[in-house]
Amino acid sequence: MPIIEVNNLSRVYEFYRKKEGFLGSVKSFFLRKKEFAHAVQDVSFSIEEGEFVGFLGPNGAGKTTTLKMLSGILYPTKGTVRVLGFVPSDRKKEYQKQFALVMGQKNQLVLDLPPRESFWLHKSIYEIPDYEYKENLEELVSLLGIREILDIPVRKLSLGQRMKCELLSALLHGPKVLFLDEPTIGLDVVAQKNIRDFLKKYNRERKITIMLTSHYMEDIKELCERVIIIHTGRVMYDGGFSRLIERFAPYKILNVTFNEPGVLRNELTSYGAVEEYNLYRSKIKVAREEAKKVAIRLLSSHLPVDDILIDEIAADDVVRSIFSKNSVAERCA
Repeated sequence: MPIIEVNNLSRVYEFYRKKEGFLGSVKSFFLRKKEFAHAVQDVSFSIEEGEFVGFLGPNGAGKTTTLKMLSGILYPTKGTVRVLGFVPSDRKKEYQKQFALVMGQKNQLVLDLPPRESFWLHKSIYEIPDYEYKENLEELVSLLGIREILDIPVRKLSLGQRMKCELLSALLHGPKVLFLDEPTIGLDVVAQKNIRDFLKKYNRERKITIMLTSHYMEDIKELCERVIIIHTGRVMYDGGFSRLIERFAPYKILNVTFNEPGVLRNELTSYGAVEEYNLYRSKIKVAREEAKKVAIRLLSSHLPVDDILIDEIAADDVVRSIFSKNSVAERCA
């Protein structure tokens, strides 16, 4: 039985549009036209226990709205949601003790207190027994490597240190489901990698079910075997990350290194589209199924080829190309 079941989920916001200026305000006071914004439209998917699923989409696609409905913060306009057998919008204590939501742009720690004090508050709210609290705290502190910052006010911590503490706080009560909304936003590459390494290990050891939204494709590539792409409130793709790359990147990049200068750009165009060119190194874009054959041709040619690396197109570029097309729905169907 799936841990998360979503069927025909929709969320509609009502709003009134006001015309510019004082006169517009007066007119809007007497005559207002109600309009509707469809943040999520007929979204359906299911997630099994222990899955680590990437939830992708451009800004305004409905990712955060969906996570808020899964966690019970928002009520669905229509459709059904069940997480761990519970209806999130019922906000039952039994359910709230079994999930956690971490939002990269929202703080749950008290800025003027050390993390340890916020952890004690978290312990009281979730009614965590003393022995369980001490055991979980020790394990998470060791995994995250933050023992030396537990008694420093949160306001004095770096962004990466804060995020580690936010994750610890969210996992302290041992949730079975974790919703992560942009957990690495604003972090440097080292901090991002540390967070990814922790999440990967924790997911593997605890079999916790995780949904992750992120604009950093390296997060998705390193952590998620499955991705769900949402666009204009609708699910446009649900499947493996590797299949997504293969499907929407029908070509590969040959990184060719020469052991001596003198190769002309037009000598390379017969092998594929030359993306980058200089005297010692060039990048050539070729059809995916032809990559090995073209590499062999280059190695057996008269050109002074020293080495060839066959790379995939960057994940960022693949996803960006999906959303840059007008026919997104047709391409992802």
